Amino acid sequence: MKNVVTEDMLDELSDEPIYQQIVSKIKSRIMSGQLKNGDALPSIRSLATEFRVSTITTVRVYKELEKEGFVLVVPNKGVFVNRIDPEFLQKKCDCIFVCAYENAKSLGFSLNEIQHSITLIYKKTKCFE
Repeated sequence: MKNVVTEDMLDELSDEPIYQQIVSKIKSRIMSGQLKNGDALPSIRSLATEFRVSTITTVRVYKELEKEGFVLVVPNKGVFVNRIDPEFLQKKCDCIFVCAYENAKSLGFSLNEIQHSITLIYKKTKCFE
Protein backbone atom coordinates (compact mmCIF):
# COMPACT_ATOMS: atom_id res chain seq x y z
CA MET A 1 0.00 0.00 0.00
CA LYS A 2 1.40 3.39 -0.98
CA ASN A 3 1.65 6.17 1.55
CA VAL A 4 0.05 9.60 1.23
CA VAL A 5 3.17 11.04 -0.39
CA THR A 6 3.51 8.48 -3.19
CA GLU A 7 -0.06 7.35 -3.84
CA ASP A 8 -0.09 8.95 -7.32
CA MET A 9 2.07 7.94 -10.23
CA LEU A 10 4.40 10.31 -12.06
CA ASP A 11 3.74 11.35 -15.64
CA GLU A 12 6.85 10.37 -17.57
CA LEU A 13 5.44 12.00 -20.72
CA SER A 14 4.98 15.37 -19.03
CA ASP A 15 7.17 18.34 -19.93
CA GLU A 16 7.47 18.99 -16.19
CA PRO A 17 10.69 17.46 -14.76
CA ILE A 18 10.21 14.39 -12.54
CA TYR A 19 11.66 16.10 -9.45
CA GLN A 20 9.23 19.02 -9.94
CA GLN A 21 6.28 16.61 -10.22
CA ILE A 22 7.26 15.08 -6.87
CA VAL A 23 7.71 18.53 -5.30
CA SER A 24 4.25 19.53 -6.56
CA LYS A 25 2.63 16.37 -5.19
CA ILE A 26 4.13 16.85 -1.74
CA LYS A 27 3.30 20.58 -1.64
CA SER A 28 -0.26 19.82 -2.69
CA ARG A 29 -0.67 17.27 0.10
CA ILE A 30 0.75 19.70 2.65
CA MET A 31 -1.48 22.57 1.55
CA SER A 32 -4.57 20.32 1.46
CA GLY A 33 -3.92 19.10 5.00
CA GLN A 34 -3.27 15.46 4.03
CA LEU A 35 0.21 15.98 5.43
CA LYS A 36 0.26 17.95 8.66
CA ASN A 37 2.83 19.93 10.63
CA GLY A 38 5.37 17.54 12.11
CA ASP A 39 4.49 14.55 9.91
CA ALA A 40 7.57 12.58 8.92
CA LEU A 41 8.16 12.14 5.21
CA PRO A 42 9.82 9.05 3.73
CA SER A 43 13.60 8.84 3.86
CA ILE A 44 15.51 9.87 0.76
CA ARG A 45 16.10 6.24 -0.14
CA SER A 46 12.49 5.19 0.52
CA LEU A 47 11.09 8.05 -1.55
CA ALA A 48 13.48 7.17 -4.39
CA THR A 49 12.39 3.53 -4.26
CA GLU A 50 8.67 4.33 -4.14
CA PHE A 51 8.85 6.73 -7.10
CA ARG A 52 11.49 4.62 -8.90
CA VAL A 53 13.88 7.55 -9.21
CA SER A 54 17.47 8.11 -8.13
CA THR A 55 18.35 9.29 -4.64
CA ILE A 56 19.88 12.35 -6.33
CA THR A 57 16.36 13.25 -7.49
CA THR A 58 14.86 12.87 -4.01
CA VAL A 59 17.67 14.91 -2.46
CA ARG A 60 16.80 17.65 -4.94
CA VAL A 61 13.09 17.33 -4.04
CA TYR A 62 13.73 17.75 -0.32
CA LYS A 63 16.17 20.64 -0.87
CA GLU A 64 13.56 22.45 -2.98
CA LEU A 65 10.82 21.86 -0.39
CA GLU A 66 13.11 23.01 2.41
CA LYS A 67 14.11 26.14 0.48
CA GLU A 68 10.43 27.00 0.01
CA GLY A 69 9.67 26.38 3.70
CA PHE A 70 7.44 23.33 3.28
CA VAL A 71 9.69 20.90 5.16
CA LEU A 72 12.38 20.85 7.82
CA VAL A 73 15.36 18.59 7.20
CA VAL A 74 16.76 17.44 10.54
CA PRO A 75 20.15 15.74 10.15
CA ASN A 76 20.14 12.11 11.34
CA LYS A 77 16.42 12.37 12.16
CA GLY A 78 14.55 12.83 8.89
CA VAL A 79 12.40 15.20 6.90
CA PHE A 80 9.31 16.69 8.52
CA VAL A 81 6.41 18.80 7.33
CA ASN A 82 6.87 22.40 8.43
CA ARG A 83 4.01 24.54 9.69
CA ILE A 84 2.68 26.56 6.79
CA ASP A 85 1.93 30.18 7.55
CA PRO A 86 -1.64 31.10 6.46
CA GLU A 87 -0.33 34.44 5.16
CA PHE A 88 2.14 32.56 2.97
CA LEU A 89 -0.69 30.43 1.57
CA GLN A 90 -2.77 33.53 0.86
CA LYS A 91 0.10 35.11 -1.05
CA LYS A 92 0.54 31.92 -3.10
CA CYS A 93 -3.20 31.86 -3.84
CA ASP A 94 -3.16 35.52 -4.83
CA CYS A 95 -0.27 34.87 -7.24
CA ILE A 96 -2.18 32.02 -8.85
CA PHE A 97 -5.26 34.17 -9.35
CA VAL A 98 -3.31 37.15 -10.67
CA CYS A 99 -1.60 34.91 -13.20
CA ALA A 100 -4.91 33.28 -14.23
CA TYR A 101 -6.60 36.70 -14.48
CA GLU A 102 -3.79 38.13 -16.63
CA ASN A 103 -3.85 35.09 -18.92
CA ALA A 104 -7.63 35.29 -19.33
CA LYS A 105 -7.47 39.06 -20.03
CA SER A 106 -4.75 38.50 -22.64
CA LEU A 107 -7.12 36.04 -24.35
CA GLY A 108 -9.78 38.75 -24.53
CA PHE A 109 -12.07 37.68 -21.69
CA SER A 110 -13.91 40.39 -19.77
CA LEU A 111 -13.98 40.60 -15.98
CA ASN A 112 -17.58 39.32 -15.99
CA GLU A 113 -16.62 36.33 -18.14
CA ILE A 114 -13.69 35.53 -15.86
CA GLN A 115 -15.88 35.75 -12.75
CA HIS A 116 -18.49 33.55 -14.43
CA SER A 117 -15.82 30.94 -15.28
CA ILE A 118 -14.52 30.93 -11.70
CA THR A 119 -18.05 30.47 -10.37
CA LEU A 120 -18.65 27.53 -12.71
CA ILE A 121 -15.34 25.92 -11.75
CA TYR A 122 -16.15 26.39 -8.07
CA LYS A 123 -19.57 24.79 -8.47
CA LYS A 124 -18.13 21.83 -10.40
CA THR A 125 -15.36 21.17 -7.89
CA LYS A 126 -17.64 21.70 -4.88
CA CYS A 127 -19.66 18.64 -5.84
CA PHE A 128 -16.49 16.51 -5.48
CA GLU A 129 -15.78 17.59 -1.90
